[in-house]
Amino acid sequence: MWFKHLHLYRLHDAPELSSDALASALQEHAAKPLGNADARRLGWTAPAGRMGGGQLVHEIQSHRLLSALRQERLLPASVVKEEVDELVADIEASESRKVTRKEKTAFKEQVTENLLPRAFVRSQKIDLWWDTKGQMIGINASSRTRAEDILDLLRETLGSLKVTPLSSQTLPIRAMTTWLGDVASRPADLQLGDQVELKAKGDDGVLRARQVDLDSDEIQQLLESGRQASKLAISLEGRLSFVLHDDLALKSLRFGDALIEEADHADDGDDALARLETDFILMALALSTDIPRLIEWLGGETQREPAAQ
Repeated sequence: MWFKHLHLYRLHDAPELSSDALASALQEHAAKPLGNADARRLGWTAPAGRMGGGQLVHEIQSHRLLSALRQERLLPASVVKEEVDELVADIEASESRKVTRKEKTAFKEQVTENLLPRAFVRSQKIDLWWDTKGQMIGINASSRTRAEDILDLLRETLGSLKVTPLSSQTLPIRAMTTWLGDVASRPADLQLGDQVELKAKGDDGVLRARQVDLDSDEIQQLLESGRQASKLAISLEGRLSFVLHDDLALKSLRFGDALIEEADHADDGDDALARLETDFILMALALSTDIPRLIEWLGGETQREPAAQ
């Protein structure tokens, strides 16, 4: 159950809720099958699936694991357009007149409503890590938009939720560019990977490089020309590796071999639920140690006031 991506948020004045109280609140907003007229729906689901007996919250050593289920009907715009065009053509031929834009809009709504119940449903489970002691939330989502959707669901579930995206005193793009261009500036336990994205000022576009030596002369020349690192693959002494983005998102997370081996050797008796909880707490403890270290490298955390929510 190891996370692949991480969008991080700082909690402010978080409500003190027991696991049981939280589970009850989540149950009120649990995922339900899509109705015929529903285009999409988002609700809470059991992180362990059926093997967890429907348990919506797993809490271990002050770390909580929650999961949301996003369901969406797939109705290609091209299919709707084809149906609308056919309907418009029939009317224009039979009534010898042009169909108005307002009528086309109404036809589109009608066609969508008729086709929606027959559309395929795509489901996606999105996991959330809640460090109640560290007052941090991390969401395993591929995009910031998806992460914000889960926060909105949690806010609706709890009644209020004051969070801000985790941010640092030194902008990540500035720190990454410095680390890339100056070996001496790199923290002792930071190692560069083999991926980078370099942005240029103006309209010169973005340069992406994979499986390259980031200390090569070519990369240094690009930095000297004014490009800045907006994404950079780094690792923390083999414990954790990821691609750091300029918005402080961590993508393509990979956990060190020693941690994976520890999970593999855990005495879970081939119990799938126990294995999930073992994986989760090992991952959570690693993240709660290494994320503060990353923020320290970035000059410390920026104190931000949350908007009223």
